[in-house]
Amino acid sequence: MAEALRYLERPANGEPEGLLVLHHGRGTDERDLLRLADHFDPGAKLRVVTPRAPLTLPGSAGYHWYLVPQVGFPDPATFDAARAALAELHDRLWEETGVGPERTVLAGFSMGSVMSYATGLSAERPAVAGIAAFSGFVPTVEGWQPSLDDRQRSRVFIAHGRRDPVIGIDFAHRARELLEAGGLDVEYRESDIGHQIDPSDLADATAWLAETLPH
Repeated sequence: MAEALRYLERPANGEPEGLLVLHHGRGTDERDLLRLADHFDPGAKLRVVTPRAPLTLPGSAGYHWYLVPQVGFPDPATFDAARAALAELHDRLWEETGVGPERTVLAGFSMGSVMSYATGLSAERPAVAGIAAFSGFVPTVEGWQPSLDDRQRSRVFIAHGRRDPVIGIDFAHRARELLEAGGLDVEYRESDIGHQIDPSDLADATAWLAETLPH
């Protein structure tokens, strides 16, 4: 069995009413998105968890979820290993809190949004309440396909910059088209930024989260 993923958390104030898991981007760590916990959930009604990706790479800072032979096409072996490690963590969090997938949102930035899609749309995994993807894509990986017919109650928030030089805006367009064609409820935002989170998109995502996990 792979080593359990390390994580940080911002606990709920009292019994959690939901779970928000924030998956960081390439070359950072579990501290990167934890600062967003109080923005997304100022009332501390949710347990917010930020896991650390499992890979370190020579000459590269921080942690990585998978190897990148080509943008949009993760390396299958490292992608599958990260997906399995996250599945183990998500299951453990659900068991610990008694808050199930139907009260869970998986979110992330860049490579972290790819893993949010990968775990939230896997056929062998339970459907979650929502997926929030900032500057990411639905991956194309040999042996993995997004499962949409059984995710009709999962809501999706997509935000992307039109000037993103790392993951082009076309990836966001494709994700939106794929998910809407599959019958999922998609809220979509794009703006004139690069590979980053637009503050206005963050505000919209906070409102979306409150609708997805109403208190």
